[in-house]
Amino acid sequence: MGVSKGVFSILYLNLFFFNPSSSSLILSSKELSEIPINFLKFAKKSEVFDWMVGVRRRLHENPELGYEEFETSKLIREELDKMGISYKYPVAVTGVIGSIGSGKPPFVAIRADMDALPLQEKVEWDHKSKNPGKMHACGHDAHVAMLLGAAKILQENRELIKGTVLLVFQPAEEGGGGAKKMIDAGALENVEAIFGLHVASHVPLAEVETRSGPLLAGSGFFESVISGKGGHAAIPQHSIDPILAASNVIVSLQHLVSREADPLDSQVVTVAKFQGGGAFNVIPDSVTIGGTFRAFSKESLIQLKQRIEEVIMGQAAVQRCNATVNFFSNEKPFFPPSVNDKDLHKLFQKVAGNMFGSDGVKEMQPLMGSEDFAFYQEVIPGYFFFLGMKDETMKQNPLPHSPYFQLSEDGLPYGAAMHASLVVRYLLEQQMEIPVVTGDSHDEL
Repeated sequence: MGVSKGVFSILYLNLFFFNPSSSSLILSSKELSEIPINFLKFAKKSEVFDWMVGVRRRLHENPELGYEEFETSKLIREELDKMGISYKYPVAVTGVIGSIGSGKPPFVAIRADMDALPLQEKVEWDHKSKNPGKMHACGHDAHVAMLLGAAKILQENRELIKGTVLLVFQPAEEGGGGAKKMIDAGALENVEAIFGLHVASHVPLAEVETRSGPLLAGSGFFESVISGKGGHAAIPQHSIDPILAASNVIVSLQHLVSREADPLDSQVVTVAKFQGGGAFNVIPDSVTIGGTFRAFSKESLIQLKQRIEEVIMGQAAVQRCNATVNFFSNEKPFFPPSVNDKDLHKLFQKVAGNMFGSDGVKEMQPLMGSEDFAFYQEVIPGYFFFLGMKDETMKQNPLPHSPYFQLSEDGLPYGAAMHASLVVRYLLEQQMEIPVVTGDSHDEL
Protein backbone atom coordinates (compact mmCIF):
# COMPACT_ATOMS: atom_id res chain seq x y z
CA MET A 1 0.00 0.00 0.00
CA GLY A 2 2.84 2.37 0.83
CA VAL A 3 4.32 1.87 -2.62
CA SER A 4 1.09 3.08 -4.24
CA LYS A 5 0.88 6.19 -2.08
CA GLY A 6 4.51 6.93 -2.83
CA VAL A 7 3.98 6.54 -6.55
CA PHE A 8 1.11 8.97 -6.59
CA SER A 9 2.79 11.43 -4.25
CA ILE A 10 5.53 11.64 -6.87
CA LEU A 11 2.89 12.01 -9.56
CA TYR A 12 1.39 14.93 -7.70
CA LEU A 13 4.71 16.63 -7.17
CA ASN A 14 6.16 16.07 -10.62
CA LEU A 15 3.18 15.76 -12.93
CA PHE A 16 0.40 17.98 -11.61
CA PHE A 17 0.43 21.68 -11.02
CA PHE A 18 -2.18 24.14 -9.86
CA ASN A 19 -3.76 27.05 -11.65
CA PRO A 20 -3.32 29.83 -9.05
CA SER A 21 -6.64 31.44 -9.95
CA SER A 22 -8.77 28.29 -9.72
CA SER A 23 -6.88 25.74 -7.60
CA SER A 24 -7.82 23.13 -10.23
CA LEU A 25 -5.47 20.40 -11.37
CA ILE A 26 -4.16 20.89 -14.90
CA LEU A 27 -2.81 17.73 -16.53
CA SER A 28 -1.07 17.14 -19.82
CA SER A 29 -1.97 14.17 -22.00
CA LYS A 30 1.29 12.50 -20.98
CA GLU A 31 0.41 12.90 -17.32
CA LEU A 32 -3.04 11.43 -17.85
CA SER A 33 -1.61 8.51 -19.82
CA GLU A 34 0.52 7.40 -16.89
CA ILE A 35 -2.45 6.89 -14.54
CA PRO A 36 -3.66 3.60 -16.13
CA ILE A 37 -0.11 2.26 -16.23
CA ASN A 38 0.43 2.95 -12.53
CA PHE A 39 -2.99 1.56 -11.60
CA LEU A 40 -2.17 -1.66 -13.46
CA LYS A 41 1.19 -1.93 -11.69
CA PHE A 42 -0.60 -1.57 -8.37
CA ALA A 43 -3.23 -4.20 -9.29
CA LYS A 44 -0.49 -6.66 -10.30
CA LYS A 45 1.28 -6.41 -6.96
CA SER A 46 1.29 -9.88 -5.42
CA GLU A 47 -0.71 -8.93 -2.32
CA VAL A 48 -3.42 -7.19 -4.39
CA PHE A 49 -3.55 -9.86 -7.10
CA ASP A 50 -3.68 -12.72 -4.59
CA TRP A 51 -6.45 -10.96 -2.68
CA MET A 52 -8.56 -10.55 -5.85
CA VAL A 53 -8.02 -14.19 -6.79
CA GLY A 54 -9.07 -15.22 -3.29
CA VAL A 55 -12.26 -13.14 -3.50
CA ARG A 56 -13.11 -14.57 -6.90
CA ARG A 57 -12.59 -18.17 -5.73
CA ARG A 58 -14.68 -17.69 -2.58
CA LEU A 59 -17.49 -16.38 -4.75
CA HIS A 60 -17.07 -19.18 -7.27
CA GLU A 61 -17.40 -21.81 -4.54
CA ASN A 62 -20.64 -20.22 -3.28
CA PRO A 63 -22.72 -19.12 -6.31
CA GLU A 64 -26.16 -17.63 -5.72
CA LEU A 65 -28.98 -16.96 -8.18
CA GLY A 66 -30.64 -13.62 -8.86
CA TYR A 67 -32.03 -11.80 -5.80
CA GLU A 68 -30.59 -14.58 -3.61
CA GLU A 69 -27.05 -13.14 -3.43
CA PHE A 70 -27.12 -12.62 0.33
CA GLU A 71 -23.76 -14.27 1.11
CA THR A 72 -22.21 -12.64 -1.95
CA SER A 73 -23.44 -9.27 -0.75
CA LYS A 74 -22.15 -9.97 2.75
CA LEU A 75 -18.68 -10.73 1.39
CA ILE A 76 -18.70 -7.47 -0.60
CA ARG A 77 -19.71 -5.43 2.44
CA GLU A 78 -17.05 -7.07 4.59
CA GLU A 79 -14.36 -6.17 2.05
CA LEU A 80 -15.64 -2.59 1.74
CA ASP A 81 -15.61 -2.30 5.53
CA LYS A 82 -11.97 -3.43 5.60
CA MET A 83 -11.11 -0.72 3.07
CA GLY A 84 -13.04 1.95 4.97
CA ILE A 85 -15.47 2.54 2.11
CA SER A 86 -19.01 3.61 2.96
CA TYR A 87 -21.97 1.99 1.22
CA LYS A 88 -25.73 1.66 1.01
CA TYR A 89 -27.40 -1.72 1.62
CA PRO A 90 -29.78 -3.25 0.77
CA VAL A 91 -30.56 -1.81 -2.67
CA ALA A 92 -32.92 -3.84 -4.88
CA VAL A 93 -32.96 -6.75 -2.38
CA THR A 94 -29.25 -7.68 -2.30
CA GLY A 95 -27.51 -4.82 -4.12
CA VAL A 96 -24.74 -2.69 -2.62
CA ILE A 97 -23.65 0.81 -3.65
CA GLY A 98 -20.25 1.92 -2.38
CA SER A 99 -18.99 5.51 -2.49
CA ILE A 100 -15.45 6.87 -2.78
CA GLY A 101 -14.48 10.52 -3.08
CA SER A 102 -15.84 13.87 -1.98
CA GLY A 103 -19.50 12.87 -1.87
CA LYS A 104 -20.16 15.83 -4.16
CA PRO A 105 -20.62 16.19 -7.94
CA PRO A 106 -19.67 15.11 -10.45
CA PHE A 107 -20.79 11.52 -9.83
CA VAL A 108 -19.66 8.60 -12.00
CA ALA A 109 -20.39 4.89 -11.50
CA ILE A 110 -18.83 1.51 -12.23
CA ARG A 111 -20.92 -1.64 -12.09
CA ALA A 112 -20.53 -5.38 -11.45
CA ASP A 113 -23.27 -8.02 -11.53
CA MET A 114 -23.31 -10.64 -8.75
CA ASP A 115 -25.62 -13.51 -9.73
CA ALA A 116 -24.80 -17.03 -10.90
CA LEU A 117 -26.60 -19.41 -13.26
CA PRO A 118 -28.74 -22.52 -12.58
CA LEU A 119 -26.11 -24.91 -13.94
CA GLN A 120 -24.27 -27.88 -12.46
CA GLU A 121 -20.55 -27.16 -12.74
CA LYS A 122 -18.57 -29.82 -14.62
CA VAL A 123 -15.12 -28.27 -14.20
CA GLU A 124 -13.08 -30.33 -11.76
CA TRP A 125 -10.85 -28.04 -9.68
CA ASP A 126 -10.21 -27.13 -6.06
CA HIS A 127 -12.75 -24.30 -6.06
CA LYS A 128 -15.66 -26.00 -7.79
CA SER A 129 -19.15 -24.82 -6.84
CA LYS A 130 -20.36 -26.15 -3.51
CA ASN A 131 -23.99 -25.28 -4.27
CA PRO A 132 -25.58 -28.06 -6.35
CA GLY A 133 -27.21 -26.85 -9.56
CA LYS A 134 -25.63 -23.38 -9.33
CA MET A 135 -22.48 -22.09 -11.03
CA HIS A 136 -20.71 -18.86 -11.86
CA ALA A 137 -20.71 -19.80 -15.54
CA CYS A 138 -20.76 -16.22 -16.83
CA GLY A 139 -17.88 -14.69 -14.92
CA HIS A 140 -19.86 -12.55 -12.49
CA ASP A 141 -17.60 -13.78 -9.69
CA ALA A 142 -14.69 -12.20 -11.56
CA HIS A 143 -16.74 -9.04 -12.17
CA VAL A 144 -17.25 -8.59 -8.42
CA ALA A 145 -13.59 -9.32 -7.65
CA MET A 146 -12.45 -6.75 -10.23
CA LEU A 147 -14.81 -4.05 -8.97
CA LEU A 148 -13.54 -4.64 -5.44
CA GLY A 149 -10.03 -4.43 -6.88
CA ALA A 150 -10.91 -1.10 -8.46
CA ALA A 151 -12.27 0.04 -5.09
CA LYS A 152 -8.93 -0.79 -3.47
CA ILE A 153 -7.03 1.16 -6.14
CA LEU A 154 -9.32 4.17 -5.82
CA GLN A 155 -9.35 4.16 -2.04
CA GLU A 156 -5.55 4.06 -1.93
CA ASN A 157 -5.40 7.01 -4.32
CA ARG A 158 -8.35 9.11 -3.21
CA GLU A 159 -6.51 12.33 -3.96
CA LEU A 160 -6.98 11.64 -7.69
CA ILE A 161 -10.78 11.48 -7.42
CA LYS A 162 -12.19 14.90 -8.28
CA GLY A 163 -15.80 14.14 -7.44
CA THR A 164 -17.47 10.89 -6.39
CA VAL A 165 -17.22 7.33 -7.68
CA LEU A 166 -20.12 4.98 -7.00
CA LEU A 167 -19.47 1.23 -6.90
CA VAL A 168 -22.62 -0.51 -8.10
CA PHE A 169 -22.85 -4.18 -7.10
CA GLN A 170 -26.01 -5.35 -8.84
CA PRO A 171 -28.16 -8.46 -8.40
CA ALA A 172 -30.02 -10.52 -10.98
CA GLU A 173 -28.50 -9.67 -14.34
CA GLU A 174 -29.36 -13.10 -15.74
CA GLY A 175 -32.92 -12.34 -16.85
CA GLY A 176 -34.11 -10.79 -13.60
CA GLY A 177 -33.72 -7.17 -14.66
CA GLY A 178 -31.61 -6.30 -11.63
CA ALA A 179 -30.33 -3.13 -13.29
CA LYS A 180 -33.87 -1.83 -13.68
CA LYS A 181 -34.60 -2.46 -10.01
CA MET A 182 -31.38 -0.70 -9.04
CA ILE A 183 -32.43 2.33 -11.08
CA ASP A 184 -35.91 2.29 -9.52
CA ALA A 185 -34.20 2.24 -6.11
CA GLY A 186 -32.26 5.41 -6.94
CA ALA A 187 -28.88 3.92 -7.85
CA LEU A 188 -28.29 6.49 -10.62
CA GLU A 189 -29.40 9.56 -8.70
CA ASN A 190 -27.06 12.44 -9.70
CA VAL A 191 -24.84 10.03 -11.69
CA GLU A 192 -23.59 11.47 -14.99
CA ALA A 193 -22.03 8.36 -16.57
CA ILE A 194 -21.56 4.64 -15.89
CA PHE A 195 -19.03 2.02 -17.02
CA GLY A 196 -19.29 -1.77 -17.06
CA LEU A 197 -17.36 -4.75 -18.39
CA HIS A 198 -17.80 -8.43 -19.15
CA VAL A 199 -15.18 -11.16 -19.17
CA ALA A 200 -14.44 -12.70 -22.58
CA SER A 201 -13.01 -16.21 -22.31
CA HIS A 202 -12.25 -16.31 -26.05
CA VAL A 203 -10.24 -13.05 -26.10
CA PRO A 204 -6.51 -13.15 -25.18
CA LEU A 205 -5.21 -11.50 -22.03
CA ALA A 206 -4.24 -7.84 -22.26
CA GLU A 207 -6.87 -7.18 -24.92
CA VAL A 208 -10.27 -5.50 -24.87
CA GLU A 209 -13.09 -5.52 -27.42
CA THR A 210 -15.94 -3.06 -27.83
CA ARG A 211 -17.40 -0.48 -30.19
CA SER A 212 -19.21 2.86 -30.26
CA GLY A 213 -22.98 2.78 -30.78
CA PRO A 214 -25.08 -0.43 -30.79
CA LEU A 215 -23.15 -3.23 -29.09
CA LEU A 216 -25.66 -5.80 -27.82
CA ALA A 217 -29.24 -6.52 -28.83
CA GLY A 218 -32.39 -5.88 -26.86
CA SER A 219 -34.29 -9.05 -25.99
CA GLY A 220 -37.51 -10.50 -24.70
CA PHE A 221 -38.91 -13.94 -23.86
CA PHE A 222 -42.21 -15.58 -24.70
CA GLU A 223 -44.07 -18.75 -23.81
CA SER A 224 -47.29 -20.10 -25.29
CA VAL A 225 -49.63 -22.89 -24.26
CA ILE A 226 -51.49 -24.26 -27.29
CA SER A 227 -54.53 -26.32 -26.28
CA GLY A 228 -56.46 -28.80 -28.38
CA LYS A 229 -58.23 -32.07 -27.61
CA GLY A 230 -56.28 -35.19 -26.74
CA GLY A 231 -57.03 -38.65 -27.99
CA HIS A 232 -55.70 -41.87 -29.51
CA ALA A 233 -53.09 -41.41 -32.21
CA ALA A 234 -54.81 -44.05 -34.36
CA ILE A 235 -58.01 -42.01 -34.66
CA PRO A 236 -56.83 -38.40 -35.04
CA GLN A 237 -60.18 -37.31 -36.48
CA HIS A 238 -61.60 -37.44 -32.97
CA SER A 239 -58.88 -35.16 -31.61
CA ILE A 240 -57.63 -31.61 -32.15
CA ASP A 241 -53.86 -31.97 -32.44
CA PRO A 242 -51.92 -29.24 -30.60
CA ILE A 243 -48.57 -30.68 -31.76
CA LEU A 244 -49.50 -30.00 -35.38
CA ALA A 245 -50.66 -26.51 -34.45
CA ALA A 246 -47.43 -25.81 -32.54
CA SER A 247 -45.37 -27.04 -35.48
CA ASN A 248 -47.15 -24.62 -37.81
CA VAL A 249 -46.62 -21.83 -35.29
CA ILE A 250 -42.86 -22.47 -35.16
CA VAL A 251 -42.50 -22.45 -38.94
CA SER A 252 -44.56 -19.27 -39.23
CA LEU A 253 -42.52 -17.51 -36.53
CA GLN A 254 -39.38 -17.95 -38.64
CA HIS A 255 -41.03 -15.93 -41.40
CA LEU A 256 -41.11 -12.86 -39.15
CA VAL A 257 -37.40 -12.36 -39.68
CA SER A 258 -36.98 -13.81 -43.17
CA ARG A 259 -40.04 -12.15 -44.75
CA GLU A 260 -41.07 -9.18 -42.61
CA ALA A 261 -37.87 -7.67 -41.16
CA ASP A 262 -35.58 -5.32 -43.03
CA PRO A 263 -32.55 -7.46 -44.00
CA LEU A 264 -30.33 -4.60 -42.78
CA ASP A 265 -32.04 -4.61 -39.36
CA SER A 266 -30.64 -7.66 -37.55
CA GLN A 267 -33.32 -9.61 -35.69
CA VAL A 268 -33.69 -13.08 -34.18
CA VAL A 269 -36.71 -15.20 -33.22
CA THR A 270 -35.79 -18.57 -31.72
CA VAL A 271 -38.12 -21.22 -30.32
CA ALA A 272 -36.00 -23.14 -27.82
CA LYS A 273 -38.70 -24.88 -25.80
CA PHE A 274 -41.19 -27.51 -27.01
CA GLN A 275 -42.96 -29.67 -24.45
CA GLY A 276 -45.96 -31.87 -25.16
CA GLY A 277 -47.00 -35.48 -25.00
CA GLY A 278 -45.45 -38.43 -23.24
CA ALA A 279 -46.48 -41.47 -25.26
CA PHE A 280 -46.03 -42.71 -28.83
CA ASN A 281 -49.73 -43.32 -29.40
CA VAL A 282 -51.46 -40.49 -27.54
CA ILE A 283 -52.25 -37.03 -28.90
CA PRO A 284 -51.85 -34.66 -25.90
CA ASP A 285 -54.35 -32.06 -24.80
CA SER A 286 -51.81 -29.24 -24.97
CA VAL A 287 -48.30 -28.24 -25.99
CA THR A 288 -46.04 -25.57 -24.50
CA ILE A 289 -43.52 -23.71 -26.62
CA GLY A 290 -41.22 -20.83 -25.71
CA GLY A 291 -38.26 -18.84 -26.86
CA THR A 292 -36.60 -15.47 -27.27
CA PHE A 293 -36.66 -12.56 -29.71
CA ARG A 294 -33.93 -9.97 -30.22
CA ALA A 295 -33.25 -6.78 -32.15
CA PHE A 296 -31.07 -3.67 -32.09
CA SER A 297 -33.90 -1.15 -31.74
CA LYS A 298 -36.85 -0.80 -29.41
CA GLU A 299 -39.17 -0.29 -32.37
CA SER A 300 -38.16 -3.65 -33.85
CA LEU A 301 -38.62 -5.37 -30.48
CA ILE A 302 -42.13 -3.95 -30.11
CA GLN A 303 -43.00 -5.02 -33.66
CA LEU A 304 -41.66 -8.53 -33.06
CA LYS A 305 -43.63 -8.85 -29.82
CA GLN A 306 -46.85 -7.85 -31.54
CA ARG A 307 -46.34 -10.18 -34.48
CA ILE A 308 -45.28 -13.15 -32.31
CA GLU A 309 -48.58 -12.94 -30.45
CA GLU A 310 -50.57 -12.52 -33.67
CA VAL A 311 -48.89 -15.48 -35.35
CA ILE A 312 -49.32 -17.80 -32.38
CA MET A 313 -52.99 -16.93 -31.90
CA GLY A 314 -53.75 -17.01 -35.64
CA GLN A 315 -51.99 -20.28 -36.45
CA ALA A 316 -53.50 -21.99 -33.41
CA ALA A 317 -56.97 -20.89 -34.54
CA VAL A 318 -56.37 -22.24 -38.06
CA GLN A 319 -55.75 -25.66 -36.47
CA ARG A 320 -58.88 -25.31 -34.26
CA CYS A 321 -56.78 -24.81 -31.13
CA ASN A 322 -56.77 -22.15 -28.45
CA ALA A 323 -53.58 -20.38 -27.33
CA THR A 324 -52.30 -18.14 -24.58
CA VAL A 325 -49.10 -16.07 -24.85
CA ASN A 326 -46.99 -14.86 -21.93
CA PHE A 327 -44.14 -12.39 -22.36
CA PHE A 328 -43.06 -12.43 -18.68
CA SER A 329 -43.06 -8.64 -18.49
CA ASN A 330 -42.78 -8.76 -14.68
CA GLU A 331 -40.44 -11.73 -14.11
CA LYS A 332 -38.21 -11.20 -17.15
CA PRO A 333 -38.53 -7.58 -18.34
CA PHE A 334 -37.52 -6.73 -21.87
CA PHE A 335 -33.86 -5.78 -22.13
CA PRO A 336 -33.30 -2.69 -24.29
CA PRO A 337 -30.38 -2.67 -26.75
CA SER A 338 -26.95 -1.79 -25.31
CA VAL A 339 -25.69 1.38 -27.02
CA ASN A 340 -22.26 2.78 -26.13
CA ASP A 341 -22.09 6.56 -25.83
CA LYS A 342 -19.85 8.07 -28.53
CA ASP A 343 -18.15 10.55 -26.19
CA LEU A 344 -17.40 7.86 -23.62
CA HIS A 345 -16.03 5.76 -26.48
CA LYS A 346 -13.41 8.43 -27.12
CA LEU A 347 -12.46 8.42 -23.44
CA PHE A 348 -12.33 4.61 -23.40
CA GLN A 349 -10.03 4.51 -26.43
CA LYS A 350 -7.60 6.86 -24.72
CA VAL A 351 -7.54 4.96 -21.42
CA ALA A 352 -7.46 1.50 -23.00
CA GLY A 353 -4.79 2.64 -25.45
CA ASN A 354 -2.62 3.80 -22.56
CA MET A 355 -3.00 0.46 -20.80
CA PHE A 356 -3.03 -2.09 -23.64
CA GLY A 357 -1.47 -0.21 -26.55
CA SER A 358 -3.24 0.26 -29.86
CA ASP A 359 -2.84 -3.43 -30.76
CA GLY A 360 -4.71 -4.49 -27.64
CA VAL A 361 -7.83 -2.41 -28.30
CA LYS A 362 -10.07 -4.21 -30.82
CA GLU A 363 -13.28 -3.06 -32.46
CA MET A 364 -15.91 -5.80 -32.43
CA GLN A 365 -19.04 -6.45 -34.43
CA PRO A 366 -22.40 -6.09 -32.62
CA LEU A 367 -23.64 -9.24 -30.86
CA MET A 368 -27.19 -10.55 -30.58
CA GLY A 369 -26.56 -11.34 -26.91
CA SER A 370 -28.19 -9.07 -24.32
CA GLU A 371 -27.05 -7.34 -21.12
CA ASP A 372 -29.20 -5.54 -18.59
CA PHE A 373 -26.47 -2.88 -18.38
CA ALA A 374 -28.59 -1.44 -21.21
CA PHE A 375 -31.12 -0.23 -18.63
CA TYR A 376 -28.48 2.15 -17.26
CA GLN A 377 -27.61 3.30 -20.78
CA GLU A 378 -31.25 4.23 -21.36
CA VAL A 379 -31.09 6.71 -18.49
CA ILE A 380 -27.55 8.16 -18.67
CA PRO A 381 -24.51 7.87 -20.95
CA GLY A 382 -22.95 4.46 -20.43
CA TYR A 383 -20.10 2.38 -21.78
CA PHE A 384 -19.65 -1.40 -21.85
CA PHE A 385 -16.67 -3.44 -23.01
CA PHE A 386 -15.32 -7.00 -23.08
CA LEU A 387 -12.10 -7.89 -21.26
CA GLY A 388 -9.85 -10.68 -22.52
CA MET A 389 -9.50 -13.51 -19.99
CA LYS A 390 -8.68 -16.46 -22.22
CA ASP A 391 -7.13 -19.44 -20.46
CA GLU A 392 -4.24 -20.32 -22.79
CA THR A 393 -3.77 -23.70 -21.09
CA MET A 394 -7.06 -24.93 -22.56
CA LYS A 395 -7.37 -26.31 -26.10
CA GLN A 396 -10.90 -24.95 -26.27
CA ASN A 397 -12.42 -22.10 -24.30
CA PRO A 398 -16.11 -22.72 -23.62
CA LEU A 399 -18.23 -19.60 -23.91
CA PRO A 400 -20.34 -18.27 -21.01
CA HIS A 401 -23.37 -20.26 -19.86
CA SER A 402 -21.49 -23.53 -20.30
CA PRO A 403 -20.97 -25.92 -17.34
CA TYR A 404 -17.35 -26.10 -18.55
CA PHE A 405 -16.79 -22.33 -18.49
CA GLN A 406 -13.36 -21.20 -17.26
CA LEU A 407 -11.33 -18.02 -17.36
CA SER A 408 -7.78 -16.91 -16.64
CA GLU A 409 -7.47 -15.16 -13.30
CA ASP A 410 -4.42 -13.34 -14.68
CA GLY A 411 -6.90 -10.95 -16.28
CA LEU A 412 -8.21 -9.66 -12.94
CA PRO A 413 -5.66 -6.82 -12.57
CA TYR A 414 -6.54 -5.48 -16.01
CA GLY A 415 -10.24 -5.25 -15.20
CA ALA A 416 -9.65 -3.61 -11.84
CA ALA A 417 -7.22 -1.08 -13.31
CA MET A 418 -9.49 -0.31 -16.28
CA HIS A 419 -12.45 0.36 -13.99
CA ALA A 420 -10.43 2.69 -11.80
CA SER A 421 -8.69 4.44 -14.71
CA LEU A 422 -11.90 5.14 -16.59
CA VAL A 423 -13.65 6.85 -13.69
CA VAL A 424 -10.59 8.84 -12.61
CA ARG A 425 -9.98 10.02 -16.17
CA TYR A 426 -13.67 10.88 -16.56
CA LEU A 427 -13.71 13.01 -13.41
CA LEU A 428 -10.45 14.75 -14.24
CA GLU A 429 -11.69 15.62 -17.73
CA GLN A 430 -14.97 16.88 -16.27
CA GLN A 431 -13.00 19.13 -13.94
CA MET A 432 -10.88 20.50 -16.75
CA GLU A 433 -14.05 21.52 -18.60
CA ILE A 434 -15.24 23.67 -15.67
CA PRO A 435 -14.70 27.38 -16.45
CA VAL A 436 -12.16 29.24 -14.31
CA VAL A 437 -13.88 31.43 -11.71
CA THR A 438 -12.12 34.64 -10.70
CA GLY A 439 -12.69 37.49 -8.28
CA ASP A 440 -14.87 37.07 -5.21
CA SER A 441 -17.11 34.38 -6.74
CA HIS A 442 -17.23 30.92 -5.25
CA ASP A 443 -18.37 27.53 -6.48
CA GLU A 444 -21.82 26.37 -5.44
CA LEU A 445 -23.11 22.81 -5.65
